[in-house]
Amino acid sequence: MKIGNVEVTGYAALAPMAGVADRAFRRICADFGASYVVSEMVSAKGISYNSEKSAKLMESDSRCPSAVQLFGDDPETIAYAAEFAKRYNPDIIDINMGCPAPKISGNGSGCALMKNPRLCGKIVKAAKRATNIPVTVKIRKGWDSENINAVEVAKYCEENGADALTIHGRTRDQFYSGKADWDIIAQVKQQLSIPVIGNGDITDAESAAAMYEHTNCDYVMIGRGALGNPWIFRQINAYFSRDTFIVPPSIDERLSVMYKHIKLACEYKGERIGVQESRKHIGWYLKGFHGAAALRNEAGKVSTLDDVEGLIYKVRLEILNHS
Repeated sequence: MKIGNVEVTGYAALAPMAGVADRAFRRICADFGASYVVSEMVSAKGISYNSEKSAKLMESDSRCPSAVQLFGDDPETIAYAAEFAKRYNPDIIDINMGCPAPKISGNGSGCALMKNPRLCGKIVKAAKRATNIPVTVKIRKGWDSENINAVEVAKYCEENGADALTIHGRTRDQFYSGKADWDIIAQVKQQLSIPVIGNGDITDAESAAAMYEHTNCDYVMIGRGALGNPWIFRQINAYFSRDTFIVPPSIDERLSVMYKHIKLACEYKGERIGVQESRKHIGWYLKGFHGAAALRNEAGKVSTLDDVEGLIYKVRLEILNHS
């Protein structure tokens, strides 16, 4: 797949997830075969106010094409943030028009933009004017079941210069419940000439293959299916290349990668913040382990890397006692 002048190889991308897809997680997923990664949402308004916290979200060192995702509802502010983002050398600028969170959509950004397709077009046009790198958009099926307008919004974005578009097959009021509608992804793909990336309900290699077949999309993007499971990208790549059979990771590998992930977070953010913000990731990595509920409770208390090492020791002991 080519997004503008950016060549994206492989078969699956990591979705932008606020508070989750940080620099450390993007690096881990890229190491396991994610061929394209997108940052957490960055507030365009925050950038215009010189927010150091917002700017820090743009930092990346993944070994594959990466995008900075911006959110906001004002074309000129988006344009300023897109131009500012260039100092962090992203390969792509992505505009968030799909976030369902009340804090975002309640202020006119994210999925709320889909209620005004013309504004969506103006935002894309402004971002394109401000930068010489590809601009993409991420949308949803629509605002709610009475307003399914993904095709209309997608067309406005393409007409105003979008280089690719990602669509999540749920409406804003669904959040992440129910089943993603892959038919709407197929409809958008049929109407656009730019690459279309499908998102929603991909949990393994088989569901990735099913989305490709059902929608004819150019690429797939994985969000929740990668939580505690960066191996999903390795499995998908092997499935499509058909030259390797990938067995599920061993317990030792899961714990080793979890620790590597947390150490990276500490390198980027400092030990205190790195460990605190990794607690949720620990819970996801430990899903399915014997005594997982109690272990996740322990994970909620870790504050240092020594605490994490102690937790890993407890996990190994728990497994040994029940083997």
